[in-house]
Amino acid sequence: KLTWPLMLFAAWMPALSATVVLLSALVLGLSHGNAALLTTLAASASYIAAPAAMRMAAPEARPEIYLTMALGVTFPLNLLIGVPLYISLTGLLAP
Repeated sequence: KLTWPLMLFAAWMPALSATVVLLSALVLGLSHGNAALLTTLAASASYIAAPAAMRMAAPEARPEIYLTMALGVTFPLNLLIGVPLYISLTGLLAP
C-alpha cells in the first residue's frame, strides 16, 4: 500500500509548510535564528504531530502507512536536506 504518490506527498508537504512559514517569518521581520527555527518546526510537524493526530482522527487508518511516511520518508529528508536548506535560506533572506 506504500505508493509513489504517498511517498511524494510525504516529501512535498513538509517543504510546502516550510515555504509558507519562511515567507511569513520574512514578512513578520523575524531574525535569522527565529525564522530558521520556526521554519524547521513547521516542516517537522508532519512527523511530530501527524501520527498522533491520525490515530485520534482516523482510528481505522493503518499505522504502518502513516508511520512509514512520517519516519521513513519525511524525517530523513528533513534532517539531511531540509534543515540545512532552511538555515541557509533564512541566512540569505532574513535580516
